[in-house]
Amino acid sequence: MDKNAVKEDRQGKVPFEYVRKIYKDKDPFTMAKLSGTIYNQNNKTFKLELMGETYKVKYPTGEVFADDNYEIKTYSVKTLLLRYLVNAKGIPLTGKDITYKEMPGGHVYYSNFYGRTIRKLARIFGNNIEQFEAVLKKIGGKKVSLGDVGYRVRFLNNVYMTLLLWEGDEELSPSANILFDANVIYYFDAEDLAVVGEIALYILKNNGKVPTWKGLYSNKNK
Repeated sequence: MDKNAVKEDRQGKVPFEYVRKIYKDKDPFTMAKLSGTIYNQNNKTFKLELMGETYKVKYPTGEVFADDNYEIKTYSVKTLLLRYLVNAKGIPLTGKDITYKEMPGGHVYYSNFYGRTIRKLARIFGNNIEQFEAVLKKIGGKKVSLGDVGYRVRFLNNVYMTLLLWEGDEELSPSANILFDANVIYYFDAEDLAVVGEIALYILKNNGKVPTWKGLYSNKNK
């Protein structure tokens, strides 16, 4: 038996089962209203939009399916979708962006967030701006006048993020930043946003496909 695989599976399963217990006891119509999602009473599913793709979440089981009815088994994605539904407060977009450090508790987890998202964004796309723009346009991103190049994109229903890149030169390496609409604090906490950023980057790098790792986080520095 692969001990690492078992460990990764447990790392993902425990938080998923925890949030699923909360989810199944919540009123689905209230969750739909506060999360800006659609709840179909006939087939007992929520419909959510994750970076340009539609996903269905079963109630009360928490099972997740892509629009073609392919089941998503990745714990990181399932847990994040359920946490969005159970924590949503119904606060609309503010139009004001904040950094991760401005999140409650963000300064505590910033080094983790920076390593898993900001630094990785610069490394993957800093020398490949054309690919960055192409994939952001594909998933509905809107160009903004920040950074050398920047795009604001809908991550999940009421949650929007802005990804910024600065190209490197002979003296400086490429750099990046990730901003969030200020309403994000009513949907995710600082720990959640580390997962949000990592999933977003995986999707961008893999042309719209969701992650396939088992644990809550990727354990590979790709």
